[in-house]
Amino acid sequence: MEIALDAAKRYPPPLYTLGPLIHNPQTVEYLEGFGIEVKSRVEQIKKGTVILRSHGVSLKELEKAKKRGLRIVDATCPIVKRAHFFAKFLRRRGYDLLIVGDADHPEVEAIRSYLEGEVKVIEEPDLLSRLGPWKKLGIIAQTTQSQERLKEVVSACLHKAKEVRVFNTICKATTVRQQEAVEIAKKVDCMIVVGGYNSGNTQRLAEICRNVQPETHHIEIARELSPKWFVNRERIGLTAGASTPSWIIQEVEQEIRRIKGRRS
Repeated sequence: MEIALDAAKRYPPPLYTLGPLIHNPQTVEYLEGFGIEVKSRVEQIKKGTVILRSHGVSLKELEKAKKRGLRIVDATCPIVKRAHFFAKFLRRRGYDLLIVGDADHPEVEAIRSYLEGEVKVIEEPDLLSRLGPWKKLGIIAQTTQSQERLKEVVSACLHKAKEVRVFNTICKATTVRQQEAVEIAKKVDCMIVVGGYNSGNTQRLAEICRNVQPETHHIEIARELSPKWFVNRERIGLTAGASTPSWIIQEVEQEIRRIKGRRS
């Protein structure tokens, strides 16, 4: 966000991001107020500045942007870049590569684009039955995956490869957030998870919380809260995805307190 807003101050319009900067529609709308528009393809941009979103962009899209002479501002998350580094590291050393994550997520698509040859992507260990066996297998993870999911896949791969090398590329902040959310969910009667519906890490956070507290609700904004969720429920937990701005979280908290106050 700081990189994008700084670019809006430093460079003349037009300014664009290739895809949403982060997976939060309210933030995307906020950036539009500073003249930063979202485009899905480089072909839609004729001139100006293009901001590479936090998930990274594919090598093909990056090369197109350079050929068009666009000014490039790189806002790729450094933890995502770290995943790129380890993927290339494993491939250069002759490992078949497996990414634990969502094949359709832009972060995973970008990582795959920088690698020659086939790269397998899997999110559920049950799907491994169709893959392998391998002689040398390298494993990384989409940065917002859960540690438990990575462990499950790695454990299953140990029986399908003679050699397995793993780099834990999951964002530490994401792991801490998931762990803390679980601890909150254990102590409350209802759990609210705030974040974009298109945010993979928020979806995963809601899934993890729901496994602990079935009364878990994923919302984007405060007005989606329903008073009936809080009937006969005294303790309400609140957490949010990594891309959820603090002002949205504060609005949700205030609305929960207002609803609870009204009922009491």
